[in-house]
Amino acid sequence: MNPIVRASDVRKSFGEFQALKGITLDVAEGEVLCIIGPSGSGKSTFLRCINQLETVSEGSLWVKGELLGYRQAGHKLHELSEKEIARQRLATAMVFQRFNLFPHMTALENVIEGPVHVLKRPRVEAVKEARALLERVGLGHKCDAFPVELSGGQQQRVAIARALAMHPQLLLFDEPTSALDPELVGEVLAVMRGLARSGMTMIIVTHELGFAREVANRVVFMDQGQIVEAGPPEQVLSEPRHARTRDFISAVLA
Repeated sequence: MNPIVRASDVRKSFGEFQALKGITLDVAEGEVLCIIGPSGSGKSTFLRCINQLETVSEGSLWVKGELLGYRQAGHKLHELSEKEIARQRLATAMVFQRFNLFPHMTALENVIEGPVHVLKRPRVEAVKEARALLERVGLGHKCDAFPVELSGGQQQRVAIARALAMHPQLLLFDEPTSALDPELVGEVLAVMRGLARSGMTMIIVTHELGFAREVANRVVFMDQGQIVEAGPPEQVLSEPRHARTRDFISAVLA
């Protein structure tokens, strides 16, 4: 079976700074991959490249068998138009650290915005599904609430419902609990556990090692723009082979 994501020697530079230094990685359909590592190790940059919020400097990224950002004609690569990139981006949806909800819209309006205006779905149909998705994340009673009336955990759950409303084949999470008060983390992780059980393909950048141990099929440890170690969670998190991985896990658990 072809992987849903294939990264081949992906490099990303910002001026002189190399954020990614040759990432090669496959993600299978239905897999939950957790990426851990210190700040500045390239984790979020890698996600942003998959979602085409950043352009790869070298190497190639494929999602669902399609080369991202370019069309190959013979031996030449041609950059895709913004419209073509927007179409490719529909295969993925991203949940950010900061919830990025529209403050002037209710929870329900935030969830239907993409389906109605991007996917051109009938409003009645989008509203029905949005209500079901908000129910799924435990917020069926908050359809008419504005973001300012919701806790951080509730806002993040609306953001997850909004991502699911686009029917992505791949969900990307960029440290979805790092901006939350500790007592609100659990409610967001519970929703993500449910998604993992449902078979959703997910790449999750997280510092929640217990959660990664529980839900991940595979854990990747990144440092300084490179993959240092990858494997089953019990191996990487309990018996890491690399000293750098051991040091990081010890520091997080201290």
